[in-house]
Amino acid sequence: MPARLYRAKPLGLGARIRGIVSGLGCLALIGCDALPTGPSTTPQPRPPGLNAPTPKPINSATPSAASEELAFYYAKVQQSLKAQDLMRSDGGGVDTPFTKTNLAQNFEDIVFYQEYASNRGLELSDGESYGLQKWDKPIRFALEFGSTVPPKAQIHDTEIVRNYAKRLSKISGHPVHISGNKPNFFILVMGEDDRERTLQRALEISPLINQISILNFMERTKTISCVIFTFSEGESDYTPDIALAIIRSELPADMRKACYHEELAQGLGLANDSPDARPSIFNDDEEFALLTTHDEELLRLLYNPALTPGMSVEQARPIVNQILLSRAGPG
Repeated sequence: MPARLYRAKPLGLGARIRGIVSGLGCLALIGCDALPTGPSTTPQPRPPGLNAPTPKPINSATPSAASEELAFYYAKVQQSLKAQDLMRSDGGGVDTPFTKTNLAQNFEDIVFYQEYASNRGLELSDGESYGLQKWDKPIRFALEFGSTVPPKAQIHDTEIVRNYAKRLSKISGHPVHISGNKPNFFILVMGEDDRERTLQRALEISPLINQISILNFMERTKTISCVIFTFSEGESDYTPDIALAIIRSELPADMRKACYHEELAQGLGLANDSPDARPSIFNDDEEFALLTTHDEELLRLLYNPALTPGMSVEQARPIVNQILLSRAGPG
């Protein structure tokens, strides 16, 4: 019953470091310093009939001074990124061409590799490839908002995720939507004032989650803005059953939207990053904030029926090349 941290987004003024840590013993990602680790909590049975309907907007509480300070910091980060012409939302253009050869290589790097070694804590990966992972059941998003998220922002973000779910479904051909009926992909938009609630909900959503890793994430104020976990509760390690994304509610609107785009796509199976991927959100450089045309092609490839969960990079390579050769466009 493996659990994985696909991606956390540490912040800097113009750069981010991202990666994967697999295994229940340590589900934490480093930014500038390694997160401390600790023992896992004892897994408890999932509450019967667990259901988390998309909540209606509620009146928000007044943020604490710590939350307001964090919101101010993130606003300055966003301002700095945009001043450097980063966080593009145009999906790429004539200045960012890519070929089928680029796509094939980037697909391998992003789908089959990860920065950190599986089940070895924060030890860097030795370059070992992993089996292809993707969902084999419909994905049902559910958003839950923290105590200080204004009703207007709740409505705004719910609509962003609803529209993005439609886009992801159309691109991949896989069912993706917001649903209050037995959701399996939980999106917690929580802030500094919601620490206890965040931990409580994480453990309710999946007892497989490492409590220490959630506490570590919440302690990393400023440096990590959002994170995604996935869990396989069945026999297959390669078909997720549950995903949990946590997004800091203090982020300004554009940064929250960037987190939705990146973490939800990561949760679908585009797990790694690559410095060669461009135009792409699966890159360290912050150039693009929203899913690009290049990233759409990666998602189409991933959910092509010819590529199956657990397939190795060697098994997938000729299939990917054949799929791309059959498409129109430059090589």
